[in-house]
Amino acid sequence: MIEIIPAIDIIDGKCVRLAKGDFTRCTIYSDDPVEMASRFEDAGLKRLHLVDLGGAKQGRPANLSVLESIATKTSLVIDFGGGIAADRDLVAVFAAGASIATIGSAAVRSPDLFARWIGQHGAVRFLLGADVRGLSIAIDGWQTVTDVGITDFLLHGVKAGITNVFVTDIARDGLLRGPSMELYRDILDSLPALNLIASGGVSSLDDIRRLGEAGCSGVIIGKAIYEGRIKLNDLALFN
Repeated sequence: MIEIIPAIDIIDGKCVRLAKGDFTRCTIYSDDPVEMASRFEDAGLKRLHLVDLGGAKQGRPANLSVLESIATKTSLVIDFGGGIAADRDLVAVFAAGASIATIGSAAVRSPDLFARWIGQHGAVRFLLGADVRGLSIAIDGWQTVTDVGITDFLLHGVKAGITNVFVTDIARDGLLRGPSMELYRDILDSLPALNLIASGGVSSLDDIRRLGEAGCSGVIIGKAIYEGRIKLNDLALFN
């Protein structure tokens, strides 16, 4: 059964969504991320993907107070990412209530540091985030495209002990045009042991079913929920 993971993206303490990772194409959906997280929990969902977009852009977590409030007022298992670049950032994120730290840019820039974190805390405490434009990894809140290929990046993570990853096709994110099925199938063909979470473009329950049939272990859903394309009550079908 595929795991449903709702997403809350935060800028200045507000729930937002970007289109194709463009900070100039930002839609605010709620001024109260805690209330939004509570709605997810009330619908029977267990997990939350919390993204500090402000932190990702500036290179250091900027919305830890939101994380702490959600962790205090719900029992959701929270994975938190955005700007985690140094030991102090990781310590602060775990202290604020995240069960899992999402690491993307730091795994590209400082692979030895990331490997040390895995050794210290265990691979289960980390979700490797791979945001791709074409087949290249993008970092810094999707602003910087690197020359690191998606397969090599994921393989390096696997060698460091990682088993849980999410992959976002930035070109589809926030557009509600369907997920990048070919990309996910290619990744799972190359690395079948991965617990692969799909992200970006999901617009319907049928998209979720197709991702499950393709072998994805989970799916991150944001805009489709906020725009009413997918009803929270319908997601109970996958719990």
